[in-house]
Amino acid sequence: MLFQDEQVILIIIAGTAFLLLLGFFMVGFLLMFQKKQNKNRLEKAELKASFKQELLKTRIEIQEQTLNDVSREMHDNITQVLSFVKLNLGMLGNTVDDTVKAKINDNRELISQTINDVRNLSKSLSFEHISAQGLVKTLESEATRINKSGLIQMELLVNGDAYSLGEQAELVFFRIFQEALNNVLKHANAANFKIGLHYQPQMFNLTIEDDGIGFQPEKLTDKSGSGLRNITNRAALIGAQAVITSAPHKGCLITLSLDPLTNENYADGTHSNSPGG
Repeated sequence: MLFQDEQVILIIIAGTAFLLLLGFFMVGFLLMFQKKQNKNRLEKAELKASFKQELLKTRIEIQEQTLNDVSREMHDNITQVLSFVKLNLGMLGNTVDDTVKAKINDNRELISQTINDVRNLSKSLSFEHISAQGLVKTLESEATRINKSGLIQMELLVNGDAYSLGEQAELVFFRIFQEALNNVLKHANAANFKIGLHYQPQMFNLTIEDDGIGFQPEKLTDKSGSGLRNITNRAALIGAQAVITSAPHKGCLITLSLDPLTNENYADGTHSNSPGG
């Protein structure tokens, strides 16, 4: 009888141990399964983010190529046609009386101004021109052109010793400036437009500010906020952070921050003390 009781106890102990081992095995299996699921979910999210980034990069590269093509077309064809018209008017002016000749000369002056405007616009669209000039000089040229237009008063401030951020980063910052200016001219009803370039050894900041009517960022629709999304998306391509703040009747401030040491173009050795490249 005692032997049978011992057997029952052993069976109970063995069954309990088996159930415990089975429980541990099931818990371990569930943990491994959950870990694998999390890993797969993370990999899928990374692939999705990478695909989105590559898609955005490709779209922007196509936009840049299109802008370069438009720039060449404007420079090579439109300016040539306008120059030909100006030349013909000059020849025509030698065959008419003084009153008509004066009007022809006025029109020639207008055409000359148009040729200069087209050339300047062509330069602002060209990647090669921006790359050759650098960010600071390109923005200085834009400030002169915009102030002459009378559309808005632009002020450019440069703090610190300017250095090159690399071709890609400087192009992205310039396109962000163009996007912001376009938004201001279309929607802000602003009188002043300020650009700040702040150069520090460990950080570069670009600030874009206007004194327009402002807006509430949370109320922007997909359509009305596309310009601001373009700004943040472009900034993300080069690892820059974009912060956009605004409120009704208080204008808008865009702050972009980039650590030049982590920028791949900086690491390639393009950093120097020359202004904007």
